[in-house]
Amino acid sequence: MFLLEKYPDFARDYLQADQYVSRDTLAADLIRIHQDSALRVLYDSVQVEFADISDIEQDLENAFKYIRHYYPNFQVPKVYTFVSGFNSDLVVTEDMIVIGLDFYLPADHSFQPDLARYMAVRYEREYLVPMIVLAISSRYNVVNPAENTLLSEMIYYGKAYHFVKAIMPCTSDQYIIGYTPEEISECWSNEEFIWSHFVENELLYETNPFEIRKYIGEAPFTDAISTKAPGRLGRWLGWNIVDDYQANQKVDLPILMMEADPEMVFRQSGYRPRRPE
Repeated sequence: MFLLEKYPDFARDYLQADQYVSRDTLAADLIRIHQDSALRVLYDSVQVEFADISDIEQDLENAFKYIRHYYPNFQVPKVYTFVSGFNSDLVVTEDMIVIGLDFYLPADHSFQPDLARYMAVRYEREYLVPMIVLAISSRYNVVNPAENTLLSEMIYYGKAYHFVKAIMPCTSDQYIIGYTPEEISECWSNEEFIWSHFVENELLYETNPFEIRKYIGEAPFTDAISTKAPGRLGRWLGWNIVDDYQANQKVDLPILMMEADPEMVFRQSGYRPRRPE
């Protein structure tokens, strides 16, 4: 009960305390979970691994400062960390950020979330703050609901990744898009081939959700191109297009994020694949 009273907004908004008959009922559920032996071991592991989170706190503080630079009305949300029992990795709202630290244990830890390997590698400490900033970007990323093409999805994600890079300029692309350094290198080396695939197959204006998902959705690879090509290649290309648009048009981040015309962004980007040196 003490914790419920100490963190009323967490209890109300995350634990949904109002859905329980009484606070006593919620407290009883929490006590029962707390007494689970496996969860106790997981909790102890998190306590050891995250005994010092000053690096995360500093990165968040810096990110919030950058966001307020571009968006002076941005209100810094309260940040909570807890052990979710692998039920919830990250919740980001305007008022609150809730981090399930158990999801971010090292890859070699005996406790691991039930995720495909290609996704699990992104759940490590270094990815956490970029994930949070990526989630925050959605509130500023204006879209036109009438746009339902692959290009519109590419530009949406391109704007999102560009936002993270602007807020965390010293962060490696690896931690923003979730590719390994080797995958990023291969993408750059094969950018011309990747782009040719999109052009020759007239994919930019594709509206079939199943086709769009092949290039945007979570997957271990983009098999329409190659089983060696990482998934979500449409997002990566979109990021390149948005970067070129910003570089050529010299627009500030808030203006860029408000641009809801993906066709205009693409045309004015002057995007061309970089030829490998």
